[in-house]
Amino acid sequence: MTPAVLRQVDHLVFAAPDLDAGVARIEALVGVRASAGGQHPGRGTRNALIALGPSSYLEIIGPDPDQPKPAEQRPFGIDDLKAPRLVTWAAKGTNLDQIVADARTKGVTYGVVTPGSRRRPDGVLLTWRTTNPAAASAGDGLMPFFIDWGASSHPSGSAAAGATLVGLRAEHPEPDRVLTMLHAVGVEFAVTRGPAATLIATIAGPKGQIELR
Repeated sequence: MTPAVLRQVDHLVFAAPDLDAGVARIEALVGVRASAGGQHPGRGTRNALIALGPSSYLEIIGPDPDQPKPAEQRPFGIDDLKAPRLVTWAAKGTNLDQIVADARTKGVTYGVVTPGSRRRPDGVLLTWRTTNPAAASAGDGLMPFFIDWGASSHPSGSAAAGATLVGLRAEHPEPDRVLTMLHAVGVEFAVTRGPAATLIATIAGPKGQIELR
């Protein structure tokens, strides 16, 4: 594990078919109770957060019972999940249009850069721009999507504290293919051969070091 990838991590995405159950699962594993994040209007989701450092965090995301079911499927395959799991991650980025263009020349498609927003429980509006998470699905969740918070406060500053990200690695049936894609977008971390695509984060917290998959 190289420290470089840890500096690139903006957040990890832990998706759950039920948000409260996802929060309880992480609390049982890590020993930190996630703080409420907010709703994603129109997407049918809401989240809860745990800071993993001064500029990174764990996002626990699930269906929002206070929103109607969206016309399109919820992001990160939430509608098809049977149990909570670590589904993907976001890398820090600026000038996302250039990142998308450069990736395209190397055979990696990131789709259109889109804006997003949500309001924190204290009323503060957060805004961001992101590459399309679904467009990176060729990497089976191991390829990051990129996010730029612009002038917004970073969510880690208001998220529940007490945990630290100390490692990130992955397993995949075709590790060389995934490593080639990662290298194309300037990201390098260990990907070893395994039976299924699995993102594995090592997190230190009140309950010691745990592996989150």
